[in-house]
Amino acid sequence: MDHEASMNAALAATSVENCYQCGKCTAGCPAADEMDFMPNQVLRLVQAGDADTVMRSRAIWLCVSCLTCTTRCPQSVDCAGVMDVLRQMAAGQETVPPDMQRIKVFHRAFLDSVRRHGRINEVELIMQFKTLGFLKDRNMRLLMKDALLAPKLIQRGKFHLQGESVRDRAVVRRIFDRCMPRADRARRATADKDSASGGVV
Repeated sequence: MDHEASMNAALAATSVENCYQCGKCTAGCPAADEMDFMPNQVLRLVQAGDADTVMRSRAIWLCVSCLTCTTRCPQSVDCAGVMDVLRQMAAGQETVPPDMQRIKVFHRAFLDSVRRHGRINEVELIMQFKTLGFLKDRNMRLLMKDALLAPKLIQRGKFHLQGESVRDRAVVRRIFDRCMPRADRARRATADKDSASGGVV
């Protein structure tokens, strides 16, 4: 099954066709005010076969995956799941809006850390996110933002310089391998080699 077919299958599993536009998802969404398309509008566009428009929107990247929409839906539509699939499709097709690139970078850094360690390695996550974000937009202010918080967090025991890993990382990697398209697996394998040699992923 190719990537497009797998994404279509993932959308079908969300029961998006059952949405009748009651608006409960939008009413409960904490990020709706910032979105260019409301959650119910995203679902309607997908129903109409216009996923391309949604993949270029800010809405799917502003979704915080709180699952309020999915929980409240009277038709059991997995609204958050639709957003997740659309994000994967947008990332794969490079249709992420310029002002949403840093959110995409954070998603990548977060998932890479979980895949390698089975949990978040805070130092690695911050280094990867800050470095890749800076390479995207050359914003020095954002690169150094929050740097002064580190000593305070370390003092309070909220920030760990030495990261930990779960015991059976192979299980976590197998989960990722089942969910990731072949091209993405190849990219991440290369990233792992770079990381092992001391480079930034």
